[in-house]
Amino acid sequence: MRHSEKINRLRVLPRHLENALQGLEDAQLDTPYRSKGWTIRQVVHHLADSHMNAYIRCKLALTEENPTIRPYNQNAWAELPDGKTAPIDHSLAILHALHARWSDVLAHVAEADWKRPVFHPENGPMSLEGLLDSYVTHGEIHLAQITSLRQRMNWI
Repeated sequence: MRHSEKINRLRVLPRHLENALQGLEDAQLDTPYRSKGWTIRQVVHHLADSHMNAYIRCKLALTEENPTIRPYNQNAWAELPDGKTAPIDHSLAILHALHARWSDVLAHVAEADWKRPVFHPENGPMSLEGLLDSYVTHGEIHLAQITSLRQRMNWI
């Protein structure tokens, strides 16, 4: 798949996410997508947390020589009060603006720069292209968790 297609998938994710969340009430948002899994609310806040980190990681890849990107404890972040109780509108606003900026940056990457390296202490060497692939897939997997829960629970 071409970079432009992946960037477009990244660009439209917040709109698809917002559509998938349309009409859900707080009790539904606080339903785990699987047994012992995060709630829909936590997934939405996790996407904002994760993709903010991803945006920074991509900018580091473009501006530094083989930067080490910092991992974080996503499970601990999801258990913080904002992850468990904040309105999802906060994270949706972040995601809309963030994905617009992020996709604008990536749309101007020179072909040779897609191979720029980063080092992840837990996952090893990666490239800017690998980051794009990873986060496009990441967003779509979480979107699918929400839509599949809606279907299973007949919330459509």
